[in-house]
Parts: sequence; structure tokens; C-alpha cells
Amino acid sequence: MAVKKVLTVAGSDCSGGAGIQADLKTFQERDVYGMSVLTVLVAMRPEDWGHVVTPVDIATIRTQFRTILPGIGVDAAKTGMLPTVEIIDTVGAMLAEADVRHLVVDPVMVCKGTSEPLFPENTQAMIRSLLPLAEVVTPNSFEAAQLAGMTELSTVPEVEEAARRIHALGARNVVIKVPRIFADYTADVLFDGAAFTWLKEERVQTAWTHGAGCSFSACVAAELGKGATVAGAVRTAHEFVRAGLQGSFPLNKFVGPIYHKALAKQG
Repeated sequence: MAVKKVLTVAGSDCSGGAGIQADLKTFQERDVYGMSVLTVLVAMRPEDWGHVVTPVDIATIRTQFRTILPGIGVDAAKTGMLPTVEIIDTVGAMLAEADVRHLVVDPVMVCKGTSEPLFPENTQAMIRSLLPLAEVVTPNSFEAAQLAGMTELSTVPEVEEAARRIHALGARNVVIKVPRIFADYTADVLFDGAAFTWLKEERVQTAWTHGAGCSFSACVAAELGKGATVAGAVRTAHEFVRAGLQGSFPLNKFVGPIYHKALAKQG
């Protein structure tokens, strides 16, 4: 039995909703074998859900990579939270050395429920070390503005200009997740360097969206690993996360994740 192997290089969310926990749940649902390189531990203070971030040391990150590349090999990979410039550069160098064919870069800059970059100094490192390797990059509108050097993305022309700028930085395909531009709709837009494809759906009314971005990029990576086109992988991820949002639920008064089994249960 041949099962495709997909790697996530990301942080641990001990609440289980985002990071490698969300990625591995997504991989399981999309029928690929998931593996992980852990870059950072994220814990939350129970009284206010403030984040406590502990990076993994470089030597341990390198050891994890050597276990998987070349020890096992992968059909696709994704990156998530990379908390320091040194970690970004290390991950970029090791992925480049391994020549991973299908790489999805999720340029995580904020934790759910916050609006300021966790690591503002990391943007240029991502541009330098990761975007030139990316088959797909999947920023949300805030992250896209940071990468593109723009203040905000509040209109369709601004989103499309950001996508063009990010593509020019080396990513072969750009997907920007733009939940707030349209009054009644949420949208993802794919730019392949030539054309824009907008995927719009009526907004799912839920406050519980934890892990949506991680799961989206993980789903894209899984589908690429199985041989899907970029457009097909993005469309599947759009449907997967939408179903997960429809089934989302609260963990406590601060946070609630998407439900990864939702699309499968819909049949």
C-alpha cells in the first residue's frame, strides 16, 4: 500500500487546535501520512489565554530534519510558525538542500485572537529564505500586507496588488485568505502569476476559528503530495476549512477550533 508522506515544520499548540496538532489532524483526514519537525512550543495562560512562546533549539531542529530528510523522504511539506530569524534561515536551508518538490509556506505572524506580529523582525527572513522555495504561500490578509510592504488590504484591487508583489518575491502561487472584504462573504484568492481565481462563499457565522489557517495550508500540502494541481488543492482546502468552521465548537471562553472531521461526515 503506497501512502503519500507529508511533513509539517511548525509549532506545537498544546490546546490541540492549531500548529502541528491541527496539521496532523488534517493530514489524517486527507489520507496522507503526517510527520513533523517541531520549531516552537506555545502554551497559554489559563487566566487570560496570553501566549507563552518557547523556541526549540537549532540543534534539535536539525536532528528532526535529518530523521525525516533524508531518513524517510516526503512527497510534500508545509511550514508554519517559525519564531526566530535563525530558525527561518535554518529551515529554509534544510528544505532547499532536500529539494522538496511541493512546499507550502504558511507565514504565521500572529496567534489567533491577537493583532500584532509575534515576531515582526521575521518578515524579511521569510522573504529571503522561504518564499523562493514555495510552490504555494498562504498568508491571511494581515500577513499578506506585511510581506507586500502595504499598510492594509481592504479592497479587491489592494488584495490583488499584494498577491502580485508576493509572487514577485519568488512564490510560484499566492493564496490570500480575505475573510472581511465582502460584507456577507468570505473569500480566498489564488494568483498563479498570470490570473486570479476568487473562491467566495457565504460567511460561516462562528466565533470559533482556531486552527483554520494552519488546517488550510496543511490541506493544500496534503493534496499536492497526492498529485493534485495547485488550483485543485486550494479548492479542496477551501471546502475542507469551510466545513470545519461549520462544525467548530468552543474549548473554553477564549478559544474554539474548527472540526476536522466535518467534511468527511458531510459525505
